[in-house]
Amino acid sequence: MRITDDIKYIGVNDYKIDLFEGQYAVPNGMSYNSYAIIDEKIAIMDSVDAGFTEQWLTNIKDVLNGRTPDYLIVQHMEPDHSANILNFARNYPDARIVATAKAFQVMKNFFGTDFSNKQVVVGEGDKLLLGSHELTFVLAPMVHWPEVMVTYDSKDKVLFSADGFGKFGAIDTDEEWINEARRYYIGIVGKYGMQVQSLLKKASALDIQKICPLHGPVLDENIGYYVNLYNVWSTYEPEAKGIVIAYTSVYGNTRNAVMELAESLRNKGNQEVIVYDLARCDMSEAVSDAFRYDKLVLATTTYNGNIFPYMHEFITHLSEHNYQNRTVAFMENGSWAPVAAKVMKGMLEGCKNLTYTETTVKIASAVSSENRNELSMLAEELLGK
Repeated sequence: MRITDDIKYIGVNDYKIDLFEGQYAVPNGMSYNSYAIIDEKIAIMDSVDAGFTEQWLTNIKDVLNGRTPDYLIVQHMEPDHSANILNFARNYPDARIVATAKAFQVMKNFFGTDFSNKQVVVGEGDKLLLGSHELTFVLAPMVHWPEVMVTYDSKDKVLFSADGFGKFGAIDTDEEWINEARRYYIGIVGKYGMQVQSLLKKASALDIQKICPLHGPVLDENIGYYVNLYNVWSTYEPEAKGIVIAYTSVYGNTRNAVMELAESLRNKGNQEVIVYDLARCDMSEAVSDAFRYDKLVLATTTYNGNIFPYMHEFITHLSEHNYQNRTVAFMENGSWAPVAAKVMKGMLEGCKNLTYTETTVKIASAVSSENRNELSMLAEELLGK
């Protein structure tokens, strides 16, 4: 695939993977992107997952037409991008490896060598001239590993963005970008909003016409749209108005209350209302939507003196990814010694700028007439009425 006259796509698609990073369902597969910049000197941008060594090496050979690479530029050392560094070095012994000092330390951990005889160590603002293409390296530590950098090509105005602006799904997947990109961002990068903000400020000084990420499609139009989304996501501001109800239910009574609340919200207002059964849904989708919308209702049972395990997992994901700037409501169910609301609120104590509703729905086994009044009051609060 041609990116520009001089930049070619040499990545691969993984259609067999079921879980990315061992936890995120990827029904449409995953791409591991790599690029070749062909000039007086040739730079290969990152390698691919270990399962695609021969395909990647063949892709390199096919686009170079008998030439050999001068450089392998390593922006990120996560194994889905770095696994073939050693294979590249064996196939192209005269090529040099360009990376940050921290990346070479990590290479030693993975491969038992830091390629000392091939090193080109780069830092913030360093440049590499390939001919007509001049590359500038921009450090992006903790987006989302400490050794990460991104690379800007001033000739074609291309930002090679490492894991930034990536998405789940093979590169030829026919689907809207935003939902899988959001799920990817929240799950993979979401903890590091401050670091993403730092990188966005650096990127704002560059004239970017194309973004080449390490996962997902090349972005070559309406760049401001994607940058603005990353700004919203990395500042933890709600992307849209709406209400997510996340629940667990043992015998169906909590579920009954949730469905009554959802129906009331839909009848009384015009906001999006999304309901997740945390025991059965894709957890990462529920987490992604909790960050997407501005209000969240948590409904669960007291369970073994704590809360139901799936709710515990869900709130853990929220807090670990810096959930903040939202309105949160609680619904609890307990036949005796109910503590669910207290536990849920306690788990969110480290989250910033959360506003809690005055109404907490407290169910004692089954939904009562008093609970229906509480549900109505909660709906009015959530809708701002």
